[in-house]
Amino acid sequence: MTKPARLLAIAGSDSSGGAGIQADIKTASALGVYAMTAITAVTAQDTTGVGAIQLVAPDVVREQIERCLIDIGADAIKIGMLGSADIARAVAGALARLAKDIPLVVDPVMVATSGAALADQAVVETLKAEFFPRAALITPNLPEAERLCGFPLVTLDDVARAGESLLSLGPHAVLIKGGHGADDTLTDMLFTFDEGPRAFTAARIETRHTHGTGCTLSTAIACGLGQGMALADAVARAHAFVQQAIRTAPGFGAGHGPLNHLASVFGAGSPR
Repeated sequence: MTKPARLLAIAGSDSSGGAGIQADIKTASALGVYAMTAITAVTAQDTTGVGAIQLVAPDVVREQIERCLIDIGADAIKIGMLGSADIARAVAGALARLAKDIPLVVDPVMVATSGAALADQAVVETLKAEFFPRAALITPNLPEAERLCGFPLVTLDDVARAGESLLSLGPHAVLIKGGHGADDTLTDMLFTFDEGPRAFTAARIETRHTHGTGCTLSTAIACGLGQGMALADAVARAHAFVQQAIRTAPGFGAGHGPLNHLASVFGAGSPR
């Protein structure tokens, strides 16, 4: 029996199950990947917003990572919500010791779908200094890319400029996600050093059920890299995976509801 690829997801927990570690586990499982976790924060949230946030002690986060990597190992690592600069530095130190050659996908989580702030400036600076230079890919959405670059992204030329700016921070590739745009066509733009920008497009789905899309996309890409896929192929599969999950979302909650991460495994079911 062939062993599955192994993913270590380092992120916060979402009590409502739509984003964070819960979305990471569901996504990895749907794609045939073994998921491990290092939880950075416990959140009390639902589809309408984030309530309480309890950060996990940096030493506990570090030990979660160490135990996973030393005993089981990983073929890819995904970084989501870090919560604080101290946690971010603990994570960076553990990865520097134990994961130098493991592909790293960094989702620079700054704001939840509901609008709650999830990263202060100290976390952002730590991401730039400690994580981006060793990342195989970073996956900011438009607001996150604006914050990282320091200028508004209105036109495609702005996005192209942002892609080049973010590549200068050291990652091997940058995927700027277009879900926050206003066009009828959703466009994610992939920037690498090896070739020109590549667009991944889809018709925008009119729905409020988009909770956890960023977590899901970045995890799906990391799974692909862990399974040995080329980056562009991993992005294309992940893009299609998220679109299917949005189209078949179960319609739970009064706010931004969760996706159907398991549509490819159990079918679409009956959209509500």
